[in-house]
Amino acid sequence: MSLASASESSISGPGLDGIDPHSVTISGLVIDRCSDHTAPCESLRDIEQHISFPGEFPFTRGLYPEGYRSRLWTMRQFAGFGSADDTNARFKYLLEQGSEEGPAARTNTGLSTAFDLPTLMGRDSDDVLSAGEVGRCGVAIDTIEDMHRLYADIPIDKVTVSQTINGPAAVIWAMYIAMAKQRGIDQSQLGGTLQNDILKEFHAQNEFIYPPEASVKLVVDTIEHQARHLPKWNSVSISGYHIREAGSTAVQELAFTLRDGMEYVEACLKRGMDIDAFAPRLSFFFNSHNEFFEEVCKLRAARRIWARMMRDRYGAKNKRSWYMKTHVQTAGCSLTEQQPLNNIVRVAYQAMAGVLGGCQSLHTDSMDETLGLPTEQAVTVALRTQQILAYETGVTRTVDPLGGSWFVESLTDRVEAGALELFEEIDEMGGGAWPGGYGGVVEGINRGYFRRKIAEASYRFSEEAEAGDRITVGVNAFRDEDEQRPIDILEISHEVEDKQLERLTKFKKSRDADGVERALDTIREACRNDENVMEHLIEGALANCTLGEMVQAMADVFGRYGGGPEW
Repeated sequence: MSLASASESSISGPGLDGIDPHSVTISGLVIDRCSDHTAPCESLRDIEQHISFPGEFPFTRGLYPEGYRSRLWTMRQFAGFGSADDTNARFKYLLEQGSEEGPAARTNTGLSTAFDLPTLMGRDSDDVLSAGEVGRCGVAIDTIEDMHRLYADIPIDKVTVSQTINGPAAVIWAMYIAMAKQRGIDQSQLGGTLQNDILKEFHAQNEFIYPPEASVKLVVDTIEHQARHLPKWNSVSISGYHIREAGSTAVQELAFTLRDGMEYVEACLKRGMDIDAFAPRLSFFFNSHNEFFEEVCKLRAARRIWARMMRDRYGAKNKRSWYMKTHVQTAGCSLTEQQPLNNIVRVAYQAMAGVLGGCQSLHTDSMDETLGLPTEQAVTVALRTQQILAYETGVTRTVDPLGGSWFVESLTDRVEAGALELFEEIDEMGGGAWPGGYGGVVEGINRGYFRRKIAEASYRFSEEAEAGDRITVGVNAFRDEDEQRPIDILEISHEVEDKQLERLTKFKKSRDADGVERALDTIREACRNDENVMEHLIEGALANCTLGEMVQAMADVFGRYGGGPEW
């Protein structure tokens, strides 16, 4: 059985149907001992025509003709813990570690902000449900004052900033824009990325606030505001990363991520927006797991699918609307508490898969992330991993060095075919493909479709691990029973929460209470009238409304979402 003709087996347990479990990828694709490329290409010349050249539609081999020869990927390290001051200090440290003169000046270091759980859920630090969580797994941001402290002395008109926020993304973004305005920086000068992908929260991560329909409406509001005012900003980072962390296969991650992106595109088109006005600033965020070639092929297939969908399904004319620009993060779910130094090796290979797959920016996980928030030493090693990859391995010398391999091209085709099959299932739930159908992802959420698919894949993987068919070094093989934990752990003092509550209390006492209430009423009215709420949120931030107050003002209209009956 050749690789190209091998079916995507739905393996529910080890050794099913006599298949050697060691010949099956994490996603369940059966790999032949020696692959040929029988379909759709019959020869290397056919492969060349099938995949085109780097920088040419459908961009299987990369978005740009020169690849990393002209510009390296952005080395974007994730940071956020404790107070805004703590995270600001870490930001400055990371920027210093990424700066260099001479040939290494090609390094482009960006900032990526992790928020604590209360902020992610749109609650202020003094909310009763925030107790014990303030600053624990990210930075606490309640006010525009916190935003000023978070980015103090950082040239936000020159450094790109990524913000990992979803449910309250519009509010956090409004605070950032308002902070820039107070610093005398026009929003048109700001560059960065707002994660802002609420659909994947319903699939995997559960940090949603409003019902799916209202949530998508707010995403469209941000896309529309970006198209009008922030030409350098990526309005959404459509995120497969968390879908994969929840246990999906690579094929499911690819399909669900791109189909979520298509749902946002269709919602924008329904609002009457011109696709070429907003599509060039949509971006993506994928996981890079341990199955090296599968991860490379996933990214190659993703570019090809997105380009064809944008051009052929939605009629985009601008070439940049066809681009699938992606950030990649190494797989946090693959890291182990046992023998944590092994995680450095895992991350290095996963990072190389992201680079050989053609990512535009990359985050490398720290070796200690299964134990706690990363230490300064751990984030430095993670950044050095990218720098070694960029400057010592030679992988940047040519564009798409794996392109044309029978194995790689065949696996790319199979990953693409699997994703397109899932597209059809999702489209059917929305009444068919656009423009006849619409809303397949939202309907799938309401039916529990995505969670069911991910749960089935996660169960299969756990069964294989239990049977020993999936080896995790240091966990179910090559264990060290006398292991001594060799690394330090970053501890967050409860004093962080106490100080944040003191600052928030002082902030609330010093503001114009009537002005706050007027701003909140304006936000509620905009939601009732189905207006774009972004300008009102920016004014709310300038009026010193808190994150939780603005989130609640919208919840007064939209309600809060508790999940369907099957949850």
